[in-house]
Amino acid sequence: MTQALLIEIGVEELPAVPLLKIVKNIEKSWTNILTEYNLSNGFEFVYTPRRLVLRHAAMPISQEDATVEFFGPPMVAALKDGQPTKAAEGFARKCGVPFDELGRSEKNGKEVLYFKKEEKGAQTTSLLQAMLEKWIATMSFGKMMRWGARTDEFIRPIRWLQVRMDDSSVDVELFGVKSDIKTYVHRMVTYDAVKVANINDYESILSEGAVMLEPKERESKILAEFDALEATHNIIIERDRSLLAEIVSITENPKALVGTFDEMFLELPAEVIITSMKEHQRYFPVFENGKIANKFIVVSNAYTNDYSKVVEGNERVLKPRLADGLFFYRNDLKNGLSTDGLEKVQFIDGLGTLADKIKREKNIAIRLLALYMDKIESITGQSSTGLEKAMDRSVHLAKADLMSEMVYEFTELQGLMGYYYAKALGEEERVYNAIKEQYMPVGEGAELPSSVFSSIVAMSAKLDTLFGLFSVGKIPTGSKDPFALRRAVNGIVRIVTEFDLSFNIDDIITLLKGNYDDFDINLLSEFIIERINKSLDANPSVIASVLASGERDINEISKKVAALNEIVSNDTFKEQFSTFKRVANISKDVNLDSSLSIDTALFKEDAEITLYNAYEKVINQDYYDYKTELEALFGLKRELDGYFDDVMVNSDDEALKVNRLHMIGSVYKTFKDIADIKEITV
Repeated sequence: MTQALLIEIGVEELPAVPLLKIVKNIEKSWTNILTEYNLSNGFEFVYTPRRLVLRHAAMPISQEDATVEFFGPPMVAALKDGQPTKAAEGFARKCGVPFDELGRSEKNGKEVLYFKKEEKGAQTTSLLQAMLEKWIATMSFGKMMRWGARTDEFIRPIRWLQVRMDDSSVDVELFGVKSDIKTYVHRMVTYDAVKVANINDYESILSEGAVMLEPKERESKILAEFDALEATHNIIIERDRSLLAEIVSITENPKALVGTFDEMFLELPAEVIITSMKEHQRYFPVFENGKIANKFIVVSNAYTNDYSKVVEGNERVLKPRLADGLFFYRNDLKNGLSTDGLEKVQFIDGLGTLADKIKREKNIAIRLLALYMDKIESITGQSSTGLEKAMDRSVHLAKADLMSEMVYEFTELQGLMGYYYAKALGEEERVYNAIKEQYMPVGEGAELPSSVFSSIVAMSAKLDTLFGLFSVGKIPTGSKDPFALRRAVNGIVRIVTEFDLSFNIDDIITLLKGNYDDFDINLLSEFIIERINKSLDANPSVIASVLASGERDINEISKKVAALNEIVSNDTFKEQFSTFKRVANISKDVNLDSSLSIDTALFKEDAEITLYNAYEKVINQDYYDYKTELEALFGLKRELDGYFDDVMVNSDDEALKVNRLHMIGSVYKTFKDIADIKEITV
């Protein structure tokens, strides 16, 4: 038998970000608790800023009755001289019966003490107190609160509680608040508690009280209103999904409204306006004809017939934010871009100041520029004249905006404000673009720098941080990576593969290590290799096979992995690969570092000649890419199968044996120039 169950935990306004971080775990933890208490059934978890709600359409009114079996110690240990031992008596106490009532059974071939009893399932109402306490305890919001004289904690004070099985209130208490049959609706409807006589009326009571219970419904309403506002005002609203999720979590009666601000603030870079709106006010920016407009969207939680005062209030709040931004912007332009003061800003203990970091980055950038000069010239068609000077200027000014008033106020705009200031102050295009793109990519799938020139600036910053932190012993361990070194390597991998840049790990380490105190460069090398393993999207054994070949150039590793992975992913590859596994197995006793000379005069079988000729043809061709070369090598399958059918590799004649091993070893060695095929698993 089942009954409807409603659980409503009423709280003061929940903060959006902590709630959204754990909202999936909140639902999952209740599922686990239901399983633990043998009460599994479907339910719905929903929330508003003032309540956490669980709804079960059919909650079992009790646990099912169960047969419980207990297996005790072996009889040889349970009885001594016909009397129960301490082990037997302990088992009897566990079962809650005298020793004489215990039975016998067989387990693992031995006779053991045994007891079976029927346990009646507990009533659900008697379990809910413990279940809810466990559920609450799983909610790890981070920073918690205490209130009144209480010593227990929750994210916000709990103000009311409903726990209802059908229409009956269940006797439950949380944080000193006892379950009742009342709820609270929107404050602009009433501050008083509202009676919920029938839980079937719960949602309609909230709806009449201007509370939309379902987060998905609130989101749908907001998006529908966005559509209507766009059509009415001929505008485009930026639909930031994370901001939308926040708005959904902090509103019970959402209403999208259009506000405006003075056009003079459009002098500000669009990102400053957007940041002021989003970060401080949770407004959605508006665009007209592809440009930021002097409008914004606010989603109000008010309940009123006249929203004009709401719009006016939000316009009034935004104005001083934008006024501050405009003041900072004009002041920064007047002061110009300067690195003065960075010599007083500490970078990381042991690595000096930001001024010291700039010097190291310049050294790295000039060295990388020399490596990639030809690539820049081939892509841009421009000569290298002035590149070194522009590179020095780019790195010199890259961190200058950290001293600006705007970045002091909006730290997330560092780099971007340097771009705007450098552009306004007449710096070269490649200089101000490099300043803007110096932190790219900022995460997985994020935008990359737009040019090799900008990429050098970005890689220089990442490499200095990487080398510097390893040199002072601040190396990531386990899941801890406070300085985002893993992300730095991932960014370098993406840059060099995107722009087809040579990046030999050993050569780069040798080139740059002199800028830092001595440290274990092998640790850095292993760290970079480990990140390559994680960052490439391919069969792990394919990545391992390429790395086992000894390739150390990140770009070449990526190309080889992509080519081999495409072939290995083919549906027919698995059935064909046994031939090449055999090649690898036979070659394990061959010294691949030797010349592997093959004497055609020792050939005795036609299959030897056939394989040799086919192999010579393969290795003497020029290949456009690794995939074409690998396809040619795997194309030797027919000749190899014929060879294995007709030729005894381990001949009693030592000269023949060596010659034949060299033939197979040569095929394996040619593969190994790209990938060690013995590492591949399919």
